[in-house]
Amino acid sequence: MMAQFLEIKKDYPDALLFYRMGDFYELFFDDAVAAAAALDIALTKRGKHLGEDIPMCGVPFHAAEGYLLTLIRKGFRVAVCEQMENPAEAKKRGSKSVVKRDVVRLVTPGTLTEESLLDARRHNFLAAYNEVRDEAALAWVDISTGAFRVMPCVRSRLSPELARLAPRELILCDDLERELGELVSESGAAASPLGRAAFDSSGAEKRLLELFKVGSLDAFGSFSRAETGAMGAIVEYLEITQKGKLPLLRPPVRELAHGTMQIDAATRRNLELTHSLSGGRDGSLLSVIDRTATAGGGRLLERRLSSPSRDLTEINARLDGVSFFKSDTRLAADIRDALRNVPDIDRALSRLGLDRGGPRDLTAIRTGVGAAADINAMLSELELPQNLSHAARALVGHDELSLLLEEALVAEPPLLARDGGFIAPGYDGELDEARQLRDEGRGVIAGMQAQYAEHTGISTLKIKHNNVLGYFIETTATHAQKMLGEPLAEHYIHRQTTANAVRFTTVALSDMETKILNAGNRALEIEKRLYSTIVGQILDRAAEIANTARALAELDVSAAFADLARSEDWCAPKVDDSRVFHVESGRHPVVEASLKRSGDPFVANDCSLSDGERDADIWLLTGPNMAGKSTFLRQNALIALLAQSGSYVPAKAAHIGIVSQLFSRVGASDDLARGRSTFMVEMVETAAILNQADDRALVILDEIGRGTATYDGLSIAWATLEHLHEANRCRALFATHYHEMTQLASKLDGVENATIAVKEWEGEVVFLHEVRKGAADRSYGVQVAKLAGLPDSVIARANVVLEALEKGEREGAVQKAVIDDLPLFAATPAPVQPAPTGPSELEEKLADIQPDNLRPIEALNLLYQLKELVEDK
Repeated sequence: MMAQFLEIKKDYPDALLFYRMGDFYELFFDDAVAAAAALDIALTKRGKHLGEDIPMCGVPFHAAEGYLLTLIRKGFRVAVCEQMENPAEAKKRGSKSVVKRDVVRLVTPGTLTEESLLDARRHNFLAAYNEVRDEAALAWVDISTGAFRVMPCVRSRLSPELARLAPRELILCDDLERELGELVSESGAAASPLGRAAFDSSGAEKRLLELFKVGSLDAFGSFSRAETGAMGAIVEYLEITQKGKLPLLRPPVRELAHGTMQIDAATRRNLELTHSLSGGRDGSLLSVIDRTATAGGGRLLERRLSSPSRDLTEINARLDGVSFFKSDTRLAADIRDALRNVPDIDRALSRLGLDRGGPRDLTAIRTGVGAAADINAMLSELELPQNLSHAARALVGHDELSLLLEEALVAEPPLLARDGGFIAPGYDGELDEARQLRDEGRGVIAGMQAQYAEHTGISTLKIKHNNVLGYFIETTATHAQKMLGEPLAEHYIHRQTTANAVRFTTVALSDMETKILNAGNRALEIEKRLYSTIVGQILDRAAEIANTARALAELDVSAAFADLARSEDWCAPKVDDSRVFHVESGRHPVVEASLKRSGDPFVANDCSLSDGERDADIWLLTGPNMAGKSTFLRQNALIALLAQSGSYVPAKAAHIGIVSQLFSRVGASDDLARGRSTFMVEMVETAAILNQADDRALVILDEIGRGTATYDGLSIAWATLEHLHEANRCRALFATHYHEMTQLASKLDGVENATIAVKEWEGEVVFLHEVRKGAADRSYGVQVAKLAGLPDSVIARANVVLEALEKGEREGAVQKAVIDDLPLFAATPAPVQPAPTGPSELEEKLADIQPDNLRPIEALNLLYQLKELVEDK
């Protein structure tokens, strides 16, 4: 057995080998050591190899999925090795023959299909990147849904696209893996090397033609050599990992870079579109706005947030769909109720195509197409907007399949086909007979006994059973003479004569005996055969079912956006080809949701950038920390993104000229692994913006230059703002604490000052969170420090230092006397303790009061006395 293990293992040196032994997957040698540590299971030993103990561990076959998920998440690949015959067949070759085994599947992060291993509301993309001279392309596929796409992608665009798609695995040719390994690792994907031959465009084209059974790829579009090679590499990789069992893939769709809003990795992270900065879904934009009722709708919503469209026709068609459902509340509610019953059709279909499905995937298809027909009936008599009308047409055409599945399947089938019991009674006569024999064998034999008694006229005739003869007919010797004579002798075959009885059988009884003994296995085999037939009929209609799944997702997202707009008071944005960016009473959806939970209101603010008369329009935003500058910057970026995703937006009104690129540099942290300080990270992100932003971009920048010396930072921030205005000529929101920069508003036509309003009250600062035109007169940093809880002595000293420094600046230079008075490295002075004072007359009076002992008139008189004491003071 160990020889067989080692022989199979040598073909999969980089994967853990799950070696099937009965009810367990066993791992040996180094695989066992690694798996035991990763899974926190016991490491044992089995026999010896080359004089050393063989490490071993194992996991139960029935619970393997959970262990697979843990291993995949920890960066392992797993080769699943199954028994290709049962032990009885192996013994026919000799008592010491080893059961034949072979790897049936290589499990990798990008090739998962099991429901328990996937996030239902997220795609699981497998991508491939290819370069051919001056061409480059990125292709990606989700084998759990069949989505297959490709796009031209130069190397400089690879990082942003990986951030957009978040693939679990990226296929690269060997030489590119060495060059791009760090970039791929940063994106969170696992790099999978493949030979250069897999990317060859000629071989790739042949694989694609064979997969889609077409004579030319022209039917799907015009693809470059790099694009064809990338797609072909994916097909090659799937053939390797799925051992030739290719998934159901839809024809490839070619995307263009200018078709979607370009958003780089830093911006996605800063804006927390699909994940918060902590890494989880909670706190992200997606978590707040996702009201979809289906898994397919949830995935479509994430795609739209990750890839907002730049196609005006498409954007406005989506907005029309939202408006339709928002205007008809009752219909929208009925549609959403029906959608809640829709299972994950795409993934059920994919599992069936890969022969990893089960009876519940059949019922998922049944339920899905049934719900689709019901939803179509709700929409059939209505005048629908274009995108909803197109979706409604894709919901029908499954009547024959739906009838088949309704008749063939029970309501609640088991998980696995091998368990049986999923075919409905009455669907197949042969199956019903086998089940009856399996479940009601005694009743069948009793019925035959009654038939034979009537046929022979012997009422005492019995059918009995023993381990030697099996089933037999028994009667007395007297009655036996009748059965041995004509005409009964030709039906009843004599088997045995005993002292007290004679035993017979019949051909029918012998056949029935065989059927009863084999009824259980026979029933299971019939169900498996029927299962394969039904799966085949589903797969024959796979393209139509997939179209229905897409249509349901489209309806789900439109209805979900309408529900969001209605309940949160969002407005329909006007999106056009202008450069206008005007938002009236805009709000940050995530912050507003958080405040709502605590019962606090969100202060809405206006934002008005380019009005079409000036080439560029930039707001220079000043004001204290904690006043809401970052929230204001982010909310306007999110409003643009939501509008181009086809959603209503959190505002009273919004007019958005198409945004080609969205850039955000808000906050920064060290990147110690790459030797980058906070300031270096900030500068790298700023450089990317200044080098890429075009005149249709929307840029939000917060506190540029804060990570270095004051005058260095001011100089960089000043030059950055000028570059945005003069070179990039884009729309931008620029927040800063450098008040000197407010002078630029008088020098640059496209720059306006705006500030976050605050109010001082008795030495305290009150944040109003209102954005107003004009510049802040100070930063209120000391007041914010006080709110944060710094000791009173520190706050007092900070005010002294601030006053001295501001005085020196007003006089043109920081006086030496001032510097001498600010020993930066002196010991911290002891906090000033207020002089102790005795209780006031009012306090003494209050201390003597016993409220429980006061009559109402006494309490009233006492109140007047206290009032006189206060007025005297």
